[in-house]
Amino acid sequence: MTPRTPEEVRAFFDAHRTVRQYVTGEDGSPLPMPEEHLDVLLHAAQRAPTDATAQLYSFVRLVSPEVRARVAELTTNAHVQTASEAFVVCLDVRRVGQLLRVAGHEVGHWPAIGVHFGIGDAVMAGQNLLTAAELLGYQGCWIGGVMNGLEGLLDVLALPEGVLPFAALTVGLPAETPPQRPRVPRSLVVHEDRYRDGTDEELRGAIEVMNPIAARGDQPGDWARLLRAYWAPGGGMEKREPHLVAALKRQGLWAGEEEGATVPPAEAAPAREG
Repeated sequence: MTPRTPEEVRAFFDAHRTVRQYVTGEDGSPLPMPEEHLDVLLHAAQRAPTDATAQLYSFVRLVSPEVRARVAELTTNAHVQTASEAFVVCLDVRRVGQLLRVAGHEVGHWPAIGVHFGIGDAVMAGQNLLTAAELLGYQGCWIGGVMNGLEGLLDVLALPEGVLPFAALTVGLPAETPPQRPRVPRSLVVHEDRYRDGTDEELRGAIEVMNPIAARGDQPGDWARLLRAYWAPGGGMEKREPHLVAALKRQGLWAGEEEGATVPPAEAAPAREG
């Protein structure tokens, strides 16, 4: 493969957009994606790195209009119904247990590890899929709104113990051209040798940089207000917390310790593979 220039690589990633409006058929139905394109997207997903060779993820491809409509309702994201392809990206520690059993081995107890590496595997596979889609001219949207209807999704998608939705992911030909979204200054996210808290001045500067992401129409953006709506007491994330805890328990993924319990020291593990 011919190496790309730094400028070409930068331009590719600068072209990334979060897109929720897609080209559809005349009747508003999803525009079918060519099979060879879908195959490339799924191939890219499966070529993602994984920890300990386990590939702790599964995608639920949303095919029927009825299931799409229900997932759109549960996630409060209508574009699930209009995208060319839509998936629910899940961490999946169930399959590795099944593999161990059919090979004649017992399954260990590692719920926290399963969540840690399962989310990592799911995110890497999903982002590989989205990057492949963008290389083919599509755009997409990660949907964290699965947390809005987590219990319902477990039922609608018949997700068994050991499988938990992380996010939904939609892909299609863009029918909108949203502006590029800003990012916080690199000095706040890249640390050398040791973690460093940003100064108050740097943090205020980051808010100024990010304010446009919260703009609505002619109204100037206020990123701090948006963060407050999500992350402050009584915000969206605090409201989602008990639902996620309940889902983790239901799916056998809860690793909460009883008061006074101790965790044994960790042993060295094999190097990351994949």
